[in-house]
Order: sequence, then structure tokens, then C-alpha cells
Amino acid sequence: MNEQPITPETLIADLEAGSEPVETTDASTDSREQTTSNTAENNHNIPKINYEIELKEQKEKYLRLHAEFDTARRRMARERIEMTQMASREVITELLPILDDFERAFKAVPQDSDTKGFELIYHKFKNLLEQKGLEAMKTIGEPFNPEWHEAIAEIPAPNEQLSGKVIDEVEKGYYLHKIIIRYAKVVVGK
Repeated sequence: MNEQPITPETLIADLEAGSEPVETTDASTDSREQTTSNTAENNHNIPKINYEIELKEQKEKYLRLHAEFDTARRRMARERIEMTQMASREVITELLPILDDFERAFKAVPQDSDTKGFELIYHKFKNLLEQKGLEAMKTIGEPFNPEWHEAIAEIPAPNEQLSGKVIDEVEKGYYLHKIIIRYAKVVVGK
């Protein structure tokens, strides 16, 4: 058998004649065909792997973006609440001297005078402030704590148990939403 190398011209001529193209047993041709088929398979697999990697990256990006958005939303809600509390803090701090005046007036007015209207206004005012988060500090009889109390004076304690404790309160201290807005001015026993 006379084997000829396959060229495009010989293929066209064989096809026009209706005969089958002659197969060659040339090793280089077989290896070229295998490399071509391997390359085609590899090319087919490579984009698939790239798409999977890209999909994973996009999912991770989406999850991070979603988490960042959720964090920002929570932070903005918290800041909005804090801003509202801060605005109410300023107003309530300015109203505290009025509450103090009410309490001083109660101490100065004799018990037998008619103070029902005065008491109603005081209790209504105090309840309104408490609804907004105001809470009075309990100081008398408590151990002195410089984080909550401002010591105005030290006097000798009437008994050993009151040594280092608050004996009298000159001005009440207050919390607003569990945050100190005014320190209590107290007299401490020594």
C-alpha cells in the first residue's frame, strides 16, 4: 500500500470521488489528534472551574455586602435612639432645678397648709420625667462612691455604722436611661 500524507487537497479529491479517506498510521498524526482532543477537554473543563470559582467569589461578596448593610442598619438605628435620648437628656437636665424647687418648697411649707394642687402638679411633673427614663439615685445610708456621689462635706458619723456612708443629701442625683446625668451632692460621715 502506498500511503500518502493527508492534505486538504487529497481530502477534497477523495470526498468528490466518493471514496473514504485513507487512514495513516503515522504516530505524529495520532499524537496531534490526542493533544487536540485533550486540549478540547481541558478547555471545556477550565471555563467550568473558572465559573465555579467566580460564583463562589460573587456569593462571598454578596454575603459580606449583606452583612455590612445589616451592620450599618443596626448602627443607624442605635444612633437614632441615642440622638433622641441625648436631646431629651438636655431638656430633662434643664428641668431638674424645677423638680428640686418643688421638693424644697414641700420642705418649707407647713404640713397643715392647703397644698393639694401643688402636690398634684409636682407628682404629675415627676411622673412625666420618670416616663421619659429619669430615675433618682438612692444615696442616704449607702456607702460613698465617688463615681456616683460628689462629697460636699464630711462630718463626724453619729455612730460607727455610718462611717464612710452618705448621711445627708444636699442635691439629688439622677439617672436617665441608666446613665448618670447629675451626680448627687452629699454629706459623708467619717
